[in-house]
Amino acid sequence: MTTKVRPRLNDPVAQDAAKEAVERFTAQLQRGLDTYDAELYDRDFAADLLWGSPYGKTLDDVEELLDKHHALMAAEAAPPSRFEIVRVTAPAPGVAIAHIRRRALDETGFSEMALYTLVERDGRWWLAAAQNTPIVEPHD
Repeated sequence: MTTKVRPRLNDPVAQDAAKEAVERFTAQLQRGLDTYDAELYDRDFAADLLWGSPYGKTLDDVEELLDKHHALMAAEAAPPSRFEIVRVTAPAPGVAIAHIRRRALDETGFSEMALYTLVERDGRWWLAAAQNTPIVEPHD
């Protein structure tokens, strides 16, 4: 068996900027959810965002996603939750990839883990891609 050398992609020089961008993004998500404000929640979503829902659907039309978020926020569908940054990596300057957990505060509410990719353009960070996955107990 041949051992292949795999590169480490994280750029230590870009790490601090990526971490700061993810912290700002996460705080904005939290404020949007706490106030059920879809405009605030979605403010940094790029026009060509690629979004994977926790139900297996992929969207590449940000307007369709914004409509869904407006409806979900109006219905207060997500339970009171806390967003937690799990890990941030910066594979290149201006790119941040993060795992962010949304943990329901009530044990009967649903929680999810998301993989977010943020990209910086002209000094502003935008969400370019996201994949949301429900957190469920493993089956025995």
